[in-house]
Amino acid sequence: MLQFEKSKQLQQLPKQFFASLVAKVNAITAQGHDVINLGQGNPDQPTPAHIVKSLQAAADKTINHKYSPFRGHQYLKDAAAAFYEREYGVKLDPNSEIAILFGGKAGLVELPQCLLNPGDTILVPDPGYPDYLSGVVLAKAEIERMPLKEENAFLPDYENIHKDVLDKAKMMFLNYPNNPTGASASEEFFHETVSYAKEHSICVVHDFAYGAIGFDGKKPVSFLQAEGAKDVGIEIYTLSKTYNMAGWRVGFAVGNESVIEALELLQDHLYVSLFPAIQEAAATALLEPQECVSELVKMYEDRRNVFIKGLRALGWEVKAPDASFFAWLKIPAGFTSESFADHLLTHAHVAVAAGNGFGEYGEGYVRVGLLTTEERLGEAVERIGRLNLF
Repeated sequence: MLQFEKSKQLQQLPKQFFASLVAKVNAITAQGHDVINLGQGNPDQPTPAHIVKSLQAAADKTINHKYSPFRGHQYLKDAAAAFYEREYGVKLDPNSEIAILFGGKAGLVELPQCLLNPGDTILVPDPGYPDYLSGVVLAKAEIERMPLKEENAFLPDYENIHKDVLDKAKMMFLNYPNNPTGASASEEFFHETVSYAKEHSICVVHDFAYGAIGFDGKKPVSFLQAEGAKDVGIEIYTLSKTYNMAGWRVGFAVGNESVIEALELLQDHLYVSLFPAIQEAAATALLEPQECVSELVKMYEDRRNVFIKGLRALGWEVKAPDASFFAWLKIPAGFTSESFADHLLTHAHVAVAAGNGFGEYGEGYVRVGLLTTEERLGEAVERIGRLNLF
């Protein structure tokens, strides 16, 4: 059988960080151990029943068995616009400021290919979502990393980015609530971001995947709430986390008209939009009462409180996340991020994600997903406590 070599572009793609974590977890599980897997970011709750029923009804309509309009159905764009006005007070033109996506990740990987030429510079947060790098490599662009440090509340410090780098940069990824740190951003920070982006002609792409999940009564801020944000960028919203629709692969981009048009143009050549029944169900999720979202956020906050309180009782000095369903934990002395994650997996059968998998500045931390029951999180704390590390 002939073996065909992958293109150089594919060979240059970063290794999938989570693939190695899955392999390690599977190896321990194969030995007969019960692993509490807190290492990945897959929501553990089902999609709310009213959204599933909407899909079921829509799937019965023969009109939905045909091709969708290339750029998606108008009713879903209208729903996204209504959602943004209701939740954030942001007015959007459904025809020119909204693009439907095959999940948020698709848009994040596509955008560098839409806006960057080989050799162009993009600013990427470190630590950050590993798949930001995939689109950058496919665009043959150059990465400049923005350190996210605890002393700056895990926000990039624009004053410490060299002016030459800012002048070269054409695009910037941001993500708040943040994966992996669980940090949040204020409207003031986004105002500062708009100012820098205008001064240096940078397109801001704000990944708002965890936009619904804020704790202690604080609702996460949309980038588009900052005055002038639509002049300099867009926001990516996914239904994966807000409505437990990760497997449905549906999201949307909102904001700057020229960026939305570029994104839609690329997608015209890649897809014929989403299965219309999924579009109908997505519109249902966005427009109908949001009690399911409030209940979900309360569940994550309760889990956070149980887990963080338990770790602190062990003597582990950890910070509770402001938002998202992740906790970002500083590791004890004597370990690297990877050796500590391996130690917990091998000796406590608790899987966490090593911080260095999210970038150079993730070293010294591990990321925990609050994506199992309070009982299992409590059991994870007990197992870690038996290691006598603190």
